[in-house]
Amino acid sequence: MFFNRDRAKDYMQQCDLQALVATSPANITYFSGWNLWLDPIIKGYMLQPGASSSLALPGYAVVPFEGEPALVVLPLFAVNAADLWVRDIRVFGPSGLEEKLTSDQLPEKYRRFHDMLVTTNDVTSSAEALTSLIEEKGLGSSRIGLEMEGMAPETLNTLKDKLPRATILDCSNLLRLVRMVKSDYEIKILTRSAEINEQAGMETLAESKPGTRLKDMTRSFRIRAAEQDAALDHFAISPRGLGMATEPDYELAEGDVMFVDFGCIYQSCFSDTGLTLALGELPEPVMDRFETMHASVIAGMEAVRPGAKGSSAREAMWQVVAEKGYSASNPHGHGVGLDVRDYPTIVADNGLRISDDCIDMPSDLPFEENMVFNLEACMFCPGVASVQVERSFVVTADGCRPLIPQDRSQPYNPLLNP
Repeated sequence: MFFNRDRAKDYMQQCDLQALVATSPANITYFSGWNLWLDPIIKGYMLQPGASSSLALPGYAVVPFEGEPALVVLPLFAVNAADLWVRDIRVFGPSGLEEKLTSDQLPEKYRRFHDMLVTTNDVTSSAEALTSLIEEKGLGSSRIGLEMEGMAPETLNTLKDKLPRATILDCSNLLRLVRMVKSDYEIKILTRSAEINEQAGMETLAESKPGTRLKDMTRSFRIRAAEQDAALDHFAISPRGLGMATEPDYELAEGDVMFVDFGCIYQSCFSDTGLTLALGELPEPVMDRFETMHASVIAGMEAVRPGAKGSSAREAMWQVVAEKGYSASNPHGHGVGLDVRDYPTIVADNGLRISDDCIDMPSDLPFEENMVFNLEACMFCPGVASVQVERSFVVTADGCRPLIPQDRSQPYNPLLNP
């Protein structure tokens, strides 16, 4: 499972919390494995004209300090939980099923959902289902961390009204810190996502030649990723060094040297990487810039170790660029996981703080073992070329290691290296 239970319990102990409640699709997935394609898509106005653009399919994952997590979901989608490791599933409201024509002759795996959905359910709202679950688990008088970011004010007020004895605290940033250090399972899935991404990307680029169109490259990448059960996240290039693009019907030209960045999603985990595609020799000024970007990423990698601040890796990257006299580049890094950008964000110290009702700390976070992160450096030279180097790493006990093999030491020229 993605859920790093020991890390979550450590934070809960530090913050004197007896339960955590996730409300966003990504965090519900993190705590339970639940993944419904509609959750991050359906908004209020899509179901009720005139409603807001807030997400409209309410759900919760509840993680008590002691005991097993539980899920609150709409009944029509409850069967989506059939293969989850979380067994405590709660529903609310009408089932939406035609109960006059039904059968209980079902495999045991699905029988429990039949019984759950055709039984009279007096719980009419997600808030009522959540509060009933909390009371049933003996948490009605506890300190509860609730992910409030993005929650409708009326829903929050209802929860507070229905749990008058509980102390409800915003834990939105706390959950980001829990997710920041990966479980062994999440590292395994992230590794596989990166492997699929690298293979699909390199096979797509191997077919590139003058006349190949971006739309054809994107289609090829999408198909190759899908053949390995992954979905397209992005496939971006830089037409003539004029920034990043995914949509123009750009046609590769002889001599193009360009930024390419691509990523896919496998079992909810994102991958992200980038390189420099060359359809000809690099002019010396462009090659110098490529080598600088590559050296910048290596310097950042060498600065990573547990306890070192994220800004120290970014400073090492920037120092390489500055020493060459370049300024139009932003070498940096970011975590990767159930979002394409998780904490840590590896940038210069901005003086801000990561805080909610549970935690308050500087945003310049230290590296910790089992963080998964990317380092990247790129440069855009308008009308001339663009260069990119991006690799993925895992923090180890004494430094970091590549998440997967990724050779970015030279621009990739499919005409010379098919």
